[in-house]
Amino acid sequence: MSLGNIFDIAGSALSAQTVRLNTTASNLANAETPASNEELAYRARYPIFAAAHRDAMAQFVTSGTSLEDSAVGVKVLGIVESGAALQARYEPEHPMADEEGYVFYPNVNVVEEMTNMISASRSFQANVDVMNATRTMVQRVLTLGQ
Repeated sequence: MSLGNIFDIAGSALSAQTVRLNTTASNLANAETPASNEELAYRARYPIFAAAHRDAMAQFVTSGTSLEDSAVGVKVLGIVESGAALQARYEPEHPMADEEGYVFYPNVNVVEEMTNMISASRSFQANVDVMNATRTMVQRVLTLGQ
């Protein structure tokens, strides 16, 4: 593996953690958004990640290309909505209450989302540190010949 691949891997991880931070921020922003029925209520969203290394190995086996030329890292497969139950609160005086007096709130757990945000920001910082360390190594290698 070349040092250039390290930048690709860390860069893909930075992009993935950015998606994770954005979905977490969206969940937190909508945590207390009321809705008049279940269909209109916001549902928590979560990104699904996959290792791109599997694709690289498959490409290597089928085509015989070098692993150096294959994409490795993290890729975002998509963003899924949580299937957890919504919060139905009895608030008959609320303007968005249904006929029975219930208002529906998102299935967002604020504590869980804050934990996700801390984890994503630490993962992001760890990948920034990897890129900085790699940059320093490349600079030192370039100065060896002087």
